Formats: sequence, C-alpha cells, structure tokens
Amino acid sequence: MAITEGVIKEEAGTINKPIARHPVERKKMAIVEGGREAVTHFNVLERFKENTYIQCKLKTGRTHQIRVHMSSIGHPLVGDPVYGYKKQKYKLQGQALHATTLGFIHPTKKEYMEFTSTPPDYFIELLNKLRNMK
Repeated sequence: MAITEGVIKEEAGTINKPIARHPVERKKMAIVEGGREAVTHFNVLERFKENTYIQCKLKTGRTHQIRVHMSSIGHPLVGDPVYGYKKQKYKLQGQALHATTLGFIHPTKKEYMEFTSTPPDYFIELLNKLRNMK
C-alpha cells in the first residue's frame, strides 16, 4: 500500500522499467537502460485532492522498486525525500509505503510462507487526514 503525490488518473497500471544503481548518486537506484528487469502493477484504491492511495503488486523485487517506479511516472511517494520532493508537506516517520502482505518460498523448507501486517499509525493517520480534506 502506498500514498503518492498527485492524483493518478488511471484506475490501474503497470510500470515495466529496468532498475540499477544510479550512475552518479551511488546510494540511489534509478531507471537505467540495461538495468535489471523491474515490474510494478498498481491499482488505485482512493483519490484525494492532491494524493492517491494505491495498492502495488510486484512481479520483481528490486531495491526501492516502488519508490523509483512511482517517481518515474511523476507520482513519488508521500514522505520520500530521496525519490520525491525534498520538502515534505507532512511530517512522517518514513515514506507512505507499507507491505501489508509478504510471501515467499522458504529457502530450506521449500514451502510457501505468507505474512500480513497492518499499516503503522502514521500511515493510517495520514489516510484519515487526507479523507477529511476531500
């Protein structure tokens, strides 16, 4: 789940852009031709005056993938000064990004394992604030 800057017009979309280490800013990742395949599917859950609440499903799992991909289409995550706006409107403890479900095949047991988690308080509080500003 994520909250982006700006209002996404499409109901859903797929971002298929390769990601690799930024050629100049080595601590960052970037869309780089010849980088590793990275695919992010997203669905709009709710639109606000200046933001969009989305659900993402990853085909790949690259470092900072959602943050890089959403920024690449002009909708960086709220609370992300690295890939988004340097000056943030809301004082958050992190980006407005939360993995509600993580699943993988356990490397030794070879069993599929899945874990779920509710968003942190600051994420829920931001959603409520945005809903009240409609």
